[in-house]
Amino acid sequence: MAVKELKSRMLRLLREDEEFRYAVAGLLGLEEILKRLDRHEAELVRLREDMNKLREDMVEGFRRYDGELIRLREDMVEGFRRHDIELAKLREDMIRGFELVERHISAVGARWGIMAESAFRESLRGLLEKELGYRVEKWTVFDEAGKVYGYPSVVDVDVTVSDGKLILIEVSSHIKASDITTFRRKAELYMEKTGKRPDKLVVTPYIDDTAQKAAKELGIEVYTKV
Repeated sequence: MAVKELKSRMLRLLREDEEFRYAVAGLLGLEEILKRLDRHEAELVRLREDMNKLREDMVEGFRRYDGELIRLREDMVEGFRRHDIELAKLREDMIRGFELVERHISAVGARWGIMAESAFRESLRGLLEKELGYRVEKWTVFDEAGKVYGYPSVVDVDVTVSDGKLILIEVSSHIKASDITTFRRKAELYMEKTGKRPDKLVVTPYIDDTAQKAAKELGIEVYTKV
């Protein structure tokens, strides 16, 4: 049957045969639905692929993010460690600096103290000679038995004679109880070495209470009005 004739018969059936017409319409509608479903399925497949790709990208992004966080944390820990080390070094440098300054200050203070004490002694000796008429001389001896300081050493003490009276004099800017006992041992050494029994006089602008009491107990005269 020729195509033209077949087409003519189908058109006539569509016009005249209602049942045929609905059947054809149903077939056409179903085909369209199937086509749409196919298109939707293809779109769903592409969407699923896109979603999978997005999921993979997100997973990769999270992995890189976690790696960066780990590196950042490690950098921060290393930074804090270096900071702590630098702080510790700074603290050590500051402590060494303070110790150095303290040593310098102590050295200067000790030197000044020695200079000041020496100057003070000379001033008081001059005062004793000028105002009181005492002629002060220094007596020096080697204490081989270490009776004064507890070990062999050179010991010196100021000596004056006034009106025939022999006086040992200890001159200092500040007298403590230990200075009184040391002065007494000097006097004992003097008696041992010379056979002479001197009076004992301490000259100072300041003597604390325990030293004052010790001097009184040991028979040492204290002169503080200087």
